[in-house]
Amino acid sequence: MTETLVTYECDGEVGIVSLNRPEKLNAISPALREAAVDAFVRADDDEATCVVVLRGEGRSFCVGYDIGGTGTDTSDWRHDALKWHSHLDDCLRFEMMPWYMRKPVIASVQGHALGGGCELAMFCDLTIAADNCLFGEPEARFCETGPAMVMPWIVGYKRARELLYFGDMIDAARALDLGMINRSVPLDALHHETMAYARRLSLIGRETLSATKLAISRGADAAGFRSAMQGGLDVLAPLYAAKTPINTEFEQIVREKGLGKALAWRRAQFEV
Repeated sequence: MTETLVTYECDGEVGIVSLNRPEKLNAISPALREAAVDAFVRADDDEATCVVVLRGEGRSFCVGYDIGGTGTDTSDWRHDALKWHSHLDDCLRFEMMPWYMRKPVIASVQGHALGGGCELAMFCDLTIAADNCLFGEPEARFCETGPAMVMPWIVGYKRARELLYFGDMIDAARALDLGMINRSVPLDALHHETMAYARRLSLIGRETLSATKLAISRGADAAGFRSAMQGGLDVLAPLYAAKTPINTEFEQIVREKGLGKALAWRRAQFEV
């Protein structure tokens, strides 16, 4: 396992937070989540910077929460809705940190941005994606739905319903068309384009950036944004504890044949 799960560095007035678990495609384990929270706080408090970039090492930005490795062991509370609510509340507060940080956060995304990784990118102020990106929230196919109901606020209800109901993935071109990202660039130009974008943004006064971000966030909250996120958590936590035919069969395949076989079993059903 990578020793330092999340790193923080400065490049001029740009702070860079890097998810550093490339061997697991930056899947979010409890340890990575804790390290990311610390890095976000450090980045926001760093007086030397006024813009933050969030990126992932390796070939993918983030494939979501770790459901097959060193993720949270739910075996003793698999069907306990209250414990799920507490766990998902921690996850939601982590994902929303970029939204409520004082500094603007730019997501620099390559490869996969799925589940919690997709939500994390959407909570960032701006997103630049490589042209090889795949975005999506496939949890619905496994009888779960990410409690961070941010997608309708970003792409609108009709489009969000389609993506959340089916659990389909979309490429960077489609994400740009939907307004989920700001720019799509060639993979080999992602770092250069992200840093050029961030440095240009840093030319704006930090006071202006902070005040503008706060005004936008306050406006969203006045329109019900924060309540909508909490509402998603309250409604969807019991779903994680529910026993359904699909998740029962999925878990059985995981036990008998492994996670890879279980994912392939479910994926094949949508390819007919």
